[in-house]
Amino acid sequence: MTRIRRRLVAIFVIGTAVPLLLTLWAANSLIDRSLRYSSTLELDQLSRTLEQTARIYYLSQRQALTEAIAAKRIEPKIFTASRRDTWPAEVQDFADSHESERFMVAGRAGDTLVCLKRDGGHILQYSQSLGGVQFDAVRRQYTRARRLVEDAQARDLRRGFRSTLLLLAAIPWCAALAILIYSVHRVTTVATQAYNRMAADLQQSRERLLYLARLESWQALARKTAHEVKNSLTPIRLTMEELASRYSHSQHSFEHQASEIIVQEVNSLERRVRAFSDFAAEPPVELRPLDAAALLKERVGFLRTAHPEVSYELKLPPRATHVLADEDLLKAVLTNLLENAAEAAGPRGHVLVVSAPEPKGVAIEVHDSGPGLSEQALATVFEPTISFKRGGMGLGLSIARKSAVLCGGDIMLVKGELGGAAFRVLLRPAA
Repeated sequence: MTRIRRRLVAIFVIGTAVPLLLTLWAANSLIDRSLRYSSTLELDQLSRTLEQTARIYYLSQRQALTEAIAAKRIEPKIFTASRRDTWPAEVQDFADSHESERFMVAGRAGDTLVCLKRDGGHILQYSQSLGGVQFDAVRRQYTRARRLVEDAQARDLRRGFRSTLLLLAAIPWCAALAILIYSVHRVTTVATQAYNRMAADLQQSRERLLYLARLESWQALARKTAHEVKNSLTPIRLTMEELASRYSHSQHSFEHQASEIIVQEVNSLERRVRAFSDFAAEPPVELRPLDAAALLKERVGFLRTAHPEVSYELKLPPRATHVLADEDLLKAVLTNLLENAAEAAGPRGHVLVVSAPEPKGVAIEVHDSGPGLSEQALATVFEPTISFKRGGMGLGLSIARKSAVLCGGDIMLVKGELGGAAFRVLLRPAA
Protein backbone atom coordinates (compact mmCIF):
# COMPACT_ATOMS: atom_id res chain seq x y z
CA MET A 1 0.00 0.00 0.00
CA THR A 2 2.91 2.36 0.67
CA ARG A 3 4.09 1.82 -2.91
CA ILE A 4 0.60 2.60 -4.21
CA ARG A 5 0.50 5.82 -2.17
CA ARG A 6 3.84 6.93 -3.59
CA ARG A 7 2.76 6.15 -7.13
CA LEU A 8 -0.49 8.10 -6.77
CA VAL A 9 1.34 11.12 -5.37
CA ALA A 10 3.98 10.89 -8.13
CA ILE A 11 1.26 10.70 -10.81
CA PHE A 12 -0.42 13.79 -9.36
CA VAL A 13 2.84 15.73 -9.19
CA ILE A 14 3.88 14.79 -12.73
CA GLY A 15 0.41 15.34 -14.12
CA THR A 16 -0.05 18.77 -12.56
CA ALA A 17 3.48 20.17 -12.36
CA VAL A 18 4.04 20.34 -16.13
CA PRO A 19 0.77 22.23 -16.89
CA LEU A 20 1.41 24.46 -13.88
CA LEU A 21 4.92 25.35 -15.06
CA LEU A 22 3.66 26.04 -18.58
CA THR A 23 0.95 28.30 -17.16
CA LEU A 24 3.47 30.19 -15.03
CA TRP A 25 5.79 30.60 -18.03
CA ALA A 26 2.98 31.95 -20.23
CA ALA A 27 1.77 34.30 -17.48
CA ASN A 28 5.32 35.55 -16.86
CA SER A 29 5.75 36.25 -20.57
CA LEU A 30 2.51 38.22 -20.63
CA ILE A 31 3.62 40.20 -17.58
CA ASP A 32 6.95 41.04 -19.20
CA ARG A 33 5.21 42.08 -22.42
CA SER A 34 2.63 44.15 -20.55
CA LEU A 35 5.17 45.96 -18.36
CA ARG A 36 7.66 46.44 -21.15
CA TYR A 37 5.76 49.59 -22.13
CA SER A 38 5.82 51.01 -18.63
CA SER A 39 6.67 54.74 -18.37
CA THR A 40 9.20 54.11 -15.61
CA LEU A 41 12.05 53.49 -18.04
CA GLU A 42 11.17 56.51 -20.15
CA LEU A 43 10.84 58.68 -17.04
CA ASP A 44 14.25 57.55 -15.82
CA GLN A 45 15.87 58.37 -19.14
CA LEU A 46 14.06 61.73 -19.37
CA SER A 47 15.12 62.76 -15.85
CA ARG A 48 18.73 61.89 -16.55
CA THR A 49 18.63 63.84 -19.84
CA LEU A 50 17.11 66.81 -18.02
CA GLU A 51 19.88 66.68 -15.41
CA GLN A 52 22.60 66.50 -18.05
CA THR A 53 21.10 69.37 -20.07
CA ALA A 54 20.71 71.57 -17.00
CA ARG A 55 24.29 70.85 -15.99
CA ILE A 56 25.64 71.71 -19.45
CA TYR A 57 23.57 74.90 -19.60
CA TYR A 58 24.70 75.89 -16.10
CA LEU A 59 28.36 75.34 -16.98
CA SER A 60 28.00 77.35 -20.19
CA GLN A 61 26.34 80.23 -18.34
CA ARG A 62 29.02 80.07 -15.67
CA GLN A 63 31.72 80.30 -18.34
CA ALA A 64 29.92 83.26 -19.95
CA LEU A 65 29.68 85.04 -16.59
CA THR A 66 33.40 84.45 -15.96
CA GLU A 67 34.29 85.91 -19.34
CA ALA A 68 32.01 88.93 -18.76
CA ILE A 69 33.66 89.58 -15.38
CA ALA A 70 37.09 89.34 -16.92
CA ALA A 71 36.07 91.77 -19.67
CA LYS A 72 34.57 94.08 -17.03
CA ARG A 73 31.23 94.08 -18.81
CA ILE A 74 29.36 93.65 -15.55
CA GLU A 75 29.52 95.99 -12.58
CA PRO A 76 29.72 94.21 -9.24
CA LYS A 77 27.73 94.90 -6.15
CA ILE A 78 30.14 95.63 -3.30
CA PHE A 79 29.57 94.44 0.25
CA THR A 80 31.88 96.46 2.57
CA ALA A 81 33.30 94.95 5.72
CA SER A 82 32.07 97.82 7.87
CA ARG A 83 28.46 96.86 7.18
CA ARG A 84 28.79 93.11 7.48
CA ASP A 85 25.75 92.90 9.69
CA THR A 86 23.62 93.84 6.68
CA TRP A 87 25.08 91.19 4.39
CA PRO A 88 22.74 88.44 3.08
CA ALA A 89 23.22 85.02 4.58
CA GLU A 90 24.80 83.52 1.47
CA VAL A 91 27.36 86.38 1.39
CA GLN A 92 28.24 85.89 5.06
CA ASP A 93 28.58 82.15 4.50
CA PHE A 94 30.94 82.78 1.60
CA ALA A 95 32.95 85.29 3.64
CA ASP A 96 33.42 82.73 6.41
CA SER A 97 34.64 80.09 3.99
CA HIS A 98 38.10 79.78 2.46
CA GLU A 99 36.86 79.92 -1.14
CA SER A 100 38.18 82.60 -3.48
CA GLU A 101 35.00 82.60 -5.54
CA ARG A 102 31.62 80.87 -5.54
CA PHE A 103 28.92 80.49 -8.18
CA MET A 104 25.28 79.97 -7.22
CA VAL A 105 21.78 80.22 -8.62
CA ALA A 106 19.68 82.96 -7.06
CA GLY A 107 16.52 84.86 -7.74
CA ARG A 108 12.90 84.02 -6.95
CA ALA A 109 12.73 81.13 -9.38
CA GLY A 110 16.43 80.44 -9.68
CA ASP A 111 16.67 82.44 -12.92
CA THR A 112 19.87 84.37 -12.00
CA LEU A 113 23.48 83.17 -11.88
CA VAL A 114 25.55 84.87 -9.12
CA CYS A 115 29.34 84.91 -8.67
CA LEU A 116 30.93 85.95 -5.35
CA LYS A 117 34.57 87.07 -5.24
CA ARG A 118 36.86 88.43 -2.52
CA ASP A 119 38.43 91.89 -2.74
CA GLY A 120 40.40 92.48 0.43
CA GLY A 121 37.87 92.72 3.19
CA HIS A 122 35.07 93.35 0.75
CA ILE A 123 32.87 90.86 -1.16
CA LEU A 124 32.07 91.49 -4.84
CA GLN A 125 28.82 90.07 -6.23
CA TYR A 126 28.33 89.67 -9.99
CA SER A 127 24.89 88.71 -11.33
CA GLN A 128 23.68 87.57 -14.75
CA SER A 129 20.25 86.45 -15.95
CA LEU A 130 19.86 82.84 -17.15
CA GLY A 131 17.71 83.85 -20.03
CA GLY A 132 14.39 82.92 -18.51
CA VAL A 133 15.47 79.43 -17.44
CA GLN A 134 14.15 78.75 -13.92
CA PHE A 135 16.58 76.37 -12.27
CA ASP A 136 14.42 75.98 -9.15
CA ALA A 137 11.56 74.63 -11.28
CA VAL A 138 13.98 72.40 -13.17
CA ARG A 139 15.39 71.13 -9.85
CA ARG A 140 11.92 70.37 -8.48
CA GLN A 141 10.87 68.51 -11.60
CA TYR A 142 14.06 66.51 -11.64
CA THR A 143 13.74 65.63 -7.94
CA ARG A 144 10.13 64.53 -8.42
CA ALA A 145 11.01 62.45 -11.46
CA ARG A 146 13.85 60.69 -9.61
CA ARG A 147 11.59 60.01 -6.65
CA LEU A 148 9.00 58.42 -8.95
CA VAL A 149 11.69 56.31 -10.61
CA GLU A 150 13.13 55.19 -7.27
CA ASP A 151 9.66 54.32 -5.92
CA ALA A 152 8.89 52.30 -9.04
CA GLN A 153 12.21 50.49 -8.81
CA ALA A 154 11.65 49.79 -5.12
CA ARG A 155 8.26 48.29 -5.86
CA ASP A 156 9.57 46.35 -8.86
CA LEU A 157 6.23 45.61 -10.49
CA ARG A 158 7.51 42.67 -12.44
CA ARG A 159 8.90 40.93 -9.42
CA GLY A 160 5.74 41.75 -7.47
CA PHE A 161 3.49 40.34 -10.17
CA ARG A 162 5.65 37.25 -10.50
CA SER A 163 5.69 36.66 -6.74
CA THR A 164 1.93 37.15 -6.53
CA LEU A 165 1.32 34.82 -9.46
CA LEU A 166 3.63 32.18 -8.01
CA LEU A 167 1.94 32.45 -4.62
CA LEU A 168 -1.57 32.24 -6.11
CA ALA A 169 -0.56 29.17 -8.12
CA ALA A 170 1.42 27.46 -5.36
CA ILE A 171 -1.20 27.75 -2.61
CA PRO A 172 -3.99 25.85 -4.45
CA TRP A 173 -1.50 23.33 -5.82
CA CYS A 174 -0.01 22.64 -2.37
CA ALA A 175 -3.51 22.48 -0.88
CA ALA A 176 -4.58 20.01 -3.57
CA LEU A 177 -1.42 17.95 -2.96
CA ALA A 178 -2.09 17.90 0.80
CA ILE A 179 -5.72 16.88 0.21
CA LEU A 180 -4.56 14.17 -2.18
CA ILE A 181 -2.00 12.80 0.28
CA TYR A 182 -4.60 12.80 3.06
CA SER A 183 -7.24 11.20 0.83
CA VAL A 184 -4.80 8.60 -0.50
CA HIS A 185 -3.76 7.81 3.06
CA ARG A 186 -7.39 7.43 4.16
CA VAL A 187 -8.38 5.37 1.12
CA THR A 188 -5.35 3.10 1.27
CA THR A 189 -5.81 2.68 5.02
CA VAL A 190 -9.41 1.65 4.51
CA ALA A 191 -8.39 -0.56 1.59
CA THR A 192 -5.65 -2.14 3.69
CA GLN A 193 -8.08 -2.83 6.52
CA ALA A 194 -10.64 -4.25 4.09
CA TYR A 195 -7.94 -6.36 2.43
CA ASN A 196 -6.72 -7.66 5.78
CA ARG A 197 -10.28 -8.47 6.83
CA MET A 198 -10.92 -10.20 3.51
CA ALA A 199 -7.66 -12.11 3.80
CA ALA A 200 -8.53 -13.14 7.35
CA ASP A 201 -12.02 -14.21 6.25
CA LEU A 202 -10.57 -16.14 3.32
CA GLN A 203 -8.02 -17.79 5.58
CA GLN A 204 -10.74 -18.71 8.05
CA SER A 205 -12.98 -20.01 5.25
CA ARG A 206 -10.05 -21.98 3.86
CA GLU A 207 -9.36 -23.50 7.25
CA ARG A 208 -13.03 -24.41 7.59
CA LEU A 209 -13.08 -26.02 4.15
CA LEU A 210 -9.91 -27.97 4.90
CA TYR A 211 -11.37 -29.07 8.21
CA LEU A 212 -14.61 -30.15 6.54
CA ALA A 213 -12.61 -32.01 3.87
CA ARG A 214 -10.61 -33.83 6.53
CA LEU A 215 -13.78 -34.39 8.49
CA GLU A 216 -15.45 -35.98 5.48
CA SER A 217 -12.61 -38.47 5.07
CA TRP A 218 -12.73 -39.23 8.81
CA GLN A 219 -16.49 -39.67 8.60
CA ALA A 220 -16.14 -42.11 5.70
CA LEU A 221 -13.59 -44.07 7.69
CA ALA A 222 -15.81 -43.91 10.78
CA ARG A 223 -18.86 -45.19 8.87
CA LYS A 224 -16.90 -48.08 7.41
CA THR A 225 -15.27 -48.92 10.75
CA ALA A 226 -18.55 -48.70 12.64
CA HIS A 227 -20.29 -50.92 10.09
CA GLU A 228 -17.59 -53.57 10.15
CA VAL A 229 -17.23 -53.56 13.93
CA LYS A 230 -21.00 -53.63 14.44
CA ASN A 231 -21.35 -56.63 12.14
CA SER A 232 -18.72 -58.45 14.15
CA LEU A 233 -19.98 -57.44 17.58
CA THR A 234 -23.61 -58.44 17.07
CA PRO A 235 -23.06 -62.23 16.78
CA ILE A 236 -20.47 -62.12 19.57
CA ARG A 237 -22.89 -60.36 21.90
CA LEU A 238 -25.77 -62.74 21.03
CA THR A 239 -23.59 -65.81 21.50
CA MET A 240 -22.24 -64.67 24.84
CA GLU A 241 -25.72 -63.74 26.09
CA GLU A 242 -26.81 -67.28 25.19
CA LEU A 243 -23.85 -68.75 27.09
CA ALA A 244 -24.56 -66.54 30.10
CA SER A 245 -28.17 -67.71 30.17
CA ARG A 246 -27.10 -71.38 30.02
CA TYR A 247 -24.82 -70.98 33.01
CA SER A 248 -27.14 -68.68 34.92
CA HIS A 249 -27.83 -71.53 37.46
CA SER A 250 -24.18 -71.41 38.54
CA GLN A 251 -23.39 -67.72 38.73
CA HIS A 252 -20.01 -68.31 40.32
CA SER A 253 -18.78 -70.63 37.63
CA PHE A 254 -15.94 -69.55 35.38
CA GLU A 255 -18.07 -69.85 32.28
CA HIS A 256 -20.79 -67.57 33.62
CA GLN A 257 -18.35 -64.91 34.86
CA ALA A 258 -16.38 -64.99 31.58
CA SER A 259 -19.53 -64.61 29.51
CA GLU A 260 -20.68 -61.65 31.65
CA ILE A 261 -17.32 -59.89 31.21
CA ILE A 262 -17.41 -60.43 27.45
CA VAL A 263 -21.01 -59.10 27.24
CA GLN A 264 -20.02 -55.95 29.18
CA GLU A 265 -17.01 -55.29 26.94
CA VAL A 266 -19.10 -55.89 23.83
CA ASN A 267 -21.66 -53.36 25.11
CA SER A 268 -18.81 -50.88 25.67
CA LEU A 269 -17.55 -51.45 22.15
CA GLU A 270 -21.08 -50.97 20.80
CA ARG A 271 -21.30 -47.64 22.59
CA ARG A 272 -18.08 -46.60 20.91
CA VAL A 273 -19.45 -47.79 17.58
CA ARG A 274 -22.59 -45.69 18.13
CA ALA A 275 -20.35 -42.69 18.89
CA PHE A 276 -18.51 -43.24 15.61
CA SER A 277 -21.87 -43.57 13.85
CA ASP A 278 -23.00 -40.27 15.36
CA PHE A 279 -19.75 -38.66 14.24
CA ALA A 280 -20.21 -40.00 10.71
CA ALA A 281 -23.87 -38.97 10.52
CA GLU A 282 -24.95 -35.83 8.63
CA PRO A 283 -27.70 -34.26 10.75
CA PRO A 284 -30.17 -31.88 9.08
CA VAL A 285 -29.33 -28.25 9.78
CA GLU A 286 -32.08 -25.70 10.34
CA LEU A 287 -30.68 -22.23 10.93
CA ARG A 288 -32.89 -19.72 12.73
CA PRO A 289 -32.43 -16.78 15.13
CA LEU A 290 -31.64 -17.89 18.68
CA ASP A 291 -31.02 -16.00 21.92
CA ALA A 292 -27.45 -17.00 22.81
CA ALA A 293 -27.68 -15.66 26.38
CA ALA A 294 -30.86 -17.64 27.09
CA LEU A 295 -29.29 -20.86 25.77
CA LEU A 296 -26.19 -20.29 27.92
CA LYS A 297 -28.30 -19.80 31.06
CA GLU A 298 -30.26 -22.96 30.26
CA ARG A 299 -27.14 -25.09 29.65
CA VAL A 300 -25.33 -23.77 32.75
CA GLY A 301 -28.43 -24.38 34.87
CA PHE A 302 -28.62 -27.92 33.51
CA LEU A 303 -24.97 -28.67 34.30
CA ARG A 304 -25.03 -27.11 37.78
CA THR A 305 -27.08 -30.05 38.97
CA ALA A 306 -24.69 -32.54 37.35
CA HIS A 307 -21.61 -30.82 38.81
CA PRO A 308 -22.69 -29.16 42.08
CA GLU A 309 -19.07 -28.99 43.28
CA VAL A 310 -18.12 -26.61 40.44
CA SER A 311 -18.89 -22.89 40.62
CA TYR A 312 -20.11 -21.14 37.47
CA GLU A 313 -19.82 -17.44 36.62
CA LEU A 314 -21.71 -15.89 33.71
CA LYS A 315 -20.82 -12.58 32.06
CA LEU A 316 -23.56 -11.81 29.59
CA PRO A 317 -24.37 -8.60 27.67
CA PRO A 318 -27.23 -6.47 29.08
CA ARG A 319 -29.22 -6.84 25.87
CA ALA A 320 -30.28 -10.02 24.12
CA THR A 321 -27.78 -11.23 21.51
CA HIS A 322 -29.42 -13.24 18.75
CA VAL A 323 -27.38 -15.59 16.59
CA LEU A 324 -28.21 -17.59 13.48
CA ALA A 325 -27.72 -21.27 14.29
CA ASP A 326 -29.35 -24.67 14.57
CA GLU A 327 -30.78 -25.01 18.08
CA ASP A 328 -29.94 -28.69 18.59
CA LEU A 329 -26.43 -28.33 17.24
CA LEU A 330 -25.75 -25.19 19.31
CA LYS A 331 -27.05 -26.86 22.47
CA ALA A 332 -24.77 -29.82 21.79
CA VAL A 333 -21.77 -27.53 21.27
CA LEU A 334 -22.38 -25.59 24.51
CA THR A 335 -23.05 -28.78 26.48
CA ASN A 336 -19.80 -30.34 25.26
CA LEU A 337 -17.69 -27.29 26.11
CA LEU A 338 -19.32 -26.76 29.53
CA GLU A 339 -19.07 -30.47 30.39
CA ASN A 340 -15.38 -30.55 29.42
CA ALA A 341 -14.71 -27.39 31.45
CA ALA A 342 -16.45 -28.80 34.54
CA GLU A 343 -14.51 -32.06 34.30
CA ALA A 344 -11.21 -30.18 33.82
CA ALA A 345 -11.91 -27.81 36.74
CA GLY A 346 -12.76 -30.67 39.12
CA PRO A 347 -14.20 -30.27 42.64
CA ARG A 348 -14.09 -26.69 43.94
CA GLY A 349 -13.11 -25.59 40.46
CA HIS A 350 -14.38 -22.58 38.62
CA VAL A 351 -15.90 -22.15 35.16
CA LEU A 352 -16.29 -18.72 33.52
CA VAL A 353 -18.77 -18.21 30.67
CA VAL A 354 -18.54 -14.96 28.69
CA SER A 355 -20.73 -13.78 25.81
CA ALA A 356 -20.22 -10.51 23.90
CA PRO A 357 -21.11 -9.12 20.47
CA GLU A 358 -18.25 -8.60 18.01
CA PRO A 359 -17.96 -6.96 14.57
CA LYS A 360 -18.04 -10.37 12.89
CA GLY A 361 -20.78 -11.88 15.07
CA VAL A 362 -21.31 -13.06 18.62
CA ALA A 363 -18.53 -14.69 20.65
CA ILE A 364 -19.10 -17.21 23.45
CA GLU A 365 -16.09 -18.16 25.58
CA VAL A 366 -15.80 -20.94 28.15
CA HIS A 367 -12.84 -20.78 30.59
CA ASP A 368 -11.93 -23.32 33.27
CA SER A 369 -9.54 -23.35 36.21
CA GLY A 370 -8.14 -26.74 35.33
CA PRO A 371 -4.51 -27.66 34.52
CA GLY A 372 -4.82 -26.53 30.91
CA LEU A 373 -3.74 -28.33 27.74
CA SER A 374 -0.30 -29.63 26.85
CA GLU A 375 1.54 -28.63 23.70
CA GLN A 376 0.53 -31.92 22.07
CA ALA A 377 -3.10 -31.38 23.01
CA LEU A 378 -3.07 -27.84 21.65
CA ALA A 379 -1.90 -29.10 18.26
CA THR A 380 -4.46 -31.93 17.91
CA VAL A 381 -7.34 -30.90 20.18
CA PHE A 382 -9.92 -30.89 17.36
CA GLU A 383 -8.67 -34.09 15.71
CA PRO A 384 -11.04 -37.10 15.96
CA THR A 385 -9.99 -40.26 17.82
CA ILE A 386 -7.56 -38.18 19.90
CA SER A 387 -8.51 -37.97 23.57
CA PHE A 388 -6.53 -36.53 26.47
CA LYS A 389 -8.91 -37.38 29.29
CA ARG A 390 -9.58 -40.67 30.96
CA GLY A 391 -12.46 -42.58 29.39
CA GLY A 392 -12.70 -40.13 26.49
CA MET A 393 -13.16 -41.20 22.91
CA GLY A 394 -11.68 -38.13 21.22
CA LEU A 395 -14.79 -37.24 19.26
CA GLY A 396 -16.49 -34.61 21.43
CA LEU A 397 -14.57 -31.52 20.32
CA SER A 398 -14.44 -32.76 16.72
CA ILE A 399 -18.23 -33.12 16.66
CA ALA A 400 -18.61 -29.76 18.43
CA ARG A 401 -16.46 -27.95 15.88
CA LYS A 402 -18.25 -29.71 13.05
CA SER A 403 -21.58 -28.51 14.44
CA ALA A 404 -20.27 -24.96 14.82
CA VAL A 405 -18.99 -24.96 11.23
CA LEU A 406 -22.35 -26.27 9.99
CA CYS A 407 -23.96 -23.30 11.76
CA GLY A 408 -21.67 -20.91 9.86
CA GLY A 409 -19.29 -20.33 12.78
CA ASP A 410 -16.24 -21.97 14.27
CA ILE A 411 -14.51 -22.96 17.51
CA MET A 412 -10.98 -21.91 18.41
CA LEU A 413 -8.62 -22.01 21.33
CA VAL A 414 -7.98 -18.77 23.24
CA LYS A 415 -5.87 -17.79 26.23
CA GLY A 416 -7.57 -18.83 29.45
CA GLU A 417 -8.39 -16.24 32.11
CA LEU A 418 -8.51 -18.81 34.95
CA GLY A 419 -5.23 -20.59 34.25
CA GLY A 420 -6.80 -23.51 32.40
CA ALA A 421 -8.12 -24.10 28.91
CA ALA A 422 -10.46 -21.73 27.10
CA PHE A 423 -12.51 -22.08 23.92
CA ARG A 424 -14.28 -19.44 21.86
CA VAL A 425 -17.34 -20.14 19.76
CA LEU A 426 -17.90 -17.51 17.06
CA LEU A 427 -21.42 -17.44 15.59
CA ARG A 428 -23.04 -15.34 12.91
CA PRO A 429 -25.42 -12.62 14.12
CA ALA A 430 -29.08 -12.90 13.28
CA ALA A 431 -30.21 -10.29 10.74
